[in-house]
Amino acid sequence: MGKELEWTCNEFQKTVSLHLIRHRSILDVMTKYQDACARVNRAIAKSVTSCGCLKIVATKQALPADANLSEMSEYVKTHLEGHLCPNCADVIEEEIGRSLFFMAAICTLTGIDLHDIIKRENDRITTLGVYGLT
Repeated sequence: MGKELEWTCNEFQKTVSLHLIRHRSILDVMTKYQDACARVNRAIAKSVTSCGCLKIVATKQALPADANLSEMSEYVKTHLEGHLCPNCADVIEEEIGRSLFFMAAICTLTGIDLHDIIKRENDRITTLGVYGLT
């Protein structure tokens, strides 16, 4: 995780802080964040139900009995077929951006550094590997 990511996270968090005019209440920001996350889910669902560029084919995951945890990603499916069309990708990216805005707002209002969270989580994942994700 380099200096560029640190600068990007810090700059983004500063920009969000400058734009928290009407949304300075933690209660407002928490509910806006929850709504933004729901909108991401809705945009993905609409790419299936309205556009059809994605299809969900969900079945039981077939895992060999002798597969170990580090091999699981070779067998586990995403349940997605197809590819996002440019329009659906734009909508999902916009909704994820809104979600990131409110995540950064929560960090700002609580005095937490977004870059530190990303770095700490990356270090945890790197150290624990797949065993930290179970």
